[in-house]
Parts: sequence; structure tokens; C-alpha cells
Amino acid sequence: MNQASNLDTLMKPFPMVKKGNTKFIAITSGKGGVGKSTISANLSYTLFKMGYKVGVFDADIGLANLDLIFGIRTGKNILHALKGEVRFDEVVYPIEEGLYLIPGDSGDEILKYANQDILNEFAQDSGILDELDYMIIDTGAGIGDVTQAFLSASDYVVVVTIPDPAAITDAYATIKINSKIKQELFMIINMVNSQKEAMGVFNKIKNVAQKNLPTLDLELLGCLYGSNSVKKSTKYRELLCKVEPLNNFSSDMRHIAKAISAKMEQNVLYSSKENFIGFFKRILGYL
Repeated sequence: MNQASNLDTLMKPFPMVKKGNTKFIAITSGKGGVGKSTISANLSYTLFKMGYKVGVFDADIGLANLDLIFGIRTGKNILHALKGEVRFDEVVYPIEEGLYLIPGDSGDEILKYANQDILNEFAQDSGILDELDYMIIDTGAGIGDVTQAFLSASDYVVVVTIPDPAAITDAYATIKINSKIKQELFMIINMVNSQKEAMGVFNKIKNVAQKNLPTLDLELLGCLYGSNSVKKSTKYRELLCKVEPLNNFSSDMRHIAKAISAKMEQNVLYSSKENFIGFFKRILGYL
């Protein structure tokens, strides 16, 4: 009975919370295969269930797949809009009322077609995106120019890694580069076996950062355990926080989402005071 009651409570949307300017949060990693897109999708859904209006932009150029994780058919993506084939608001897909996906394209052509004129035209079609509390940006892995432009334009960068030597090394490389433009960076340690293992990975990276990047504030948002449920959701393209809200992964994701929302309420996060179109213009500026 208690479990059923908890499930019923979790499935009900939270009352809408106080709104602020849109916060652009980039989820990135130094290495592929660390669960970045799974985290982006589930974090977006969890923030939505907390009562926030949330958008998700699939900027993982070359591996855009958030539409599959959310289980929706998109048909058109932002590249079609940039080419003038559809209006911008036609590539903003409602997952649920208050949660929206802007699908990317499986190629690097997006920024070839983006320019100030067409983005100015998009401004009048941005509609619901102007009311968002959060925009989660699922970026590509690594330190390529396009990925770095998305990170530079974002208010808040979260680096995901796993307890793997290569992934840890690449995560630090990402942190080092972004420390030149961000005073604070955040981490999520994924696929861990224990809290001790997660803290070991984070402290290893933080100790090196403190020696070489003394002005950087590096903070751990939380850790996520590897499990058969996570593997199954990845295999079958399911949103784990939706289909199994009482799962340990879902619980840990709520802790991470609450940490993020607490920082917003404390005005710790820098606010760009821009909508999604303004954010895209900033990306062009960095490129």
C-alpha cells in the first residue's frame, strides 16, 4: 500500500513553481558512451515533474537520438527549419505539456545554415520556448569546435564521466578547456558501483584541478548507479524515470535535479536573460 501510494504521488505533476529566466544547461562528456543522453533525457523529465517548464535540445551532432529515448516521432528537425522548409515552431515537439524537444540532425550541417537573418525570423515563432525555466542541451562528446560553442554559450556546464581511466582523463581535458570560460563547472559520475567509488573518481579529478586550475569551482551534483534497469531502458529506448519512478536511478536523478533547482533559487547560476533564439545567436558568435 505504501509503495502504491508513493507511486501515485510521484506520477502526479508537482504544482508549477516560481519562474525565472531560462537557464541553459549543457550536458557534456569527454568520451562517448558514458550515458550522457540518458542523463539529459531523464534530468529533463525529472525537472518537469518538479513543476518546471523544460525544453531539451538534441545538439549531439552526429548521434542525435533523444526522440527515440522520449519515444516520440519527430519527422522534422531544426535543420529543416534552418533550411526554410518548415517554421521553427514546427520542430518544437511537445513530449508532455510543459516539456518540449527540439530534435537535432545526424550531421554537422546545422550551423552551415544558421545565420542572424533566419534566427531573427525564428524569434517570432519561438512561442512556448520563451516561457521555459530550463533548456537542457545534450551536446556531443569531446572538445570539437561545435561542441565547444554550445558549452561556451550555455550558462551551466555539467560534465559526465564514468569510473574508467580513459573517460576520467577525457573528462579532465573537457574541464580544463572549459575552465577558461567558466568559473564553476559541475559533474555527474555515472555507472558507479558505490558512493565510495563515485567520490574516489570525483576527488581524483578535483585534486588535479585544484593544483592546476586554482580559480575553478568544481562541484559534484551526484552519482548514478549502473543497473540492469538502466541497461534495459537504454536497450529499449525507455525513459527510466517515467516507467520506473521508484527505481534507485530515478531517486538519484531527483536528488540531482533538486540540487540544480536549489542553485537556481539561490541565484548561484548565471542567467543569460535570453530565449532559445538568443542562445543560438550566442553560439554563432563563439563560432
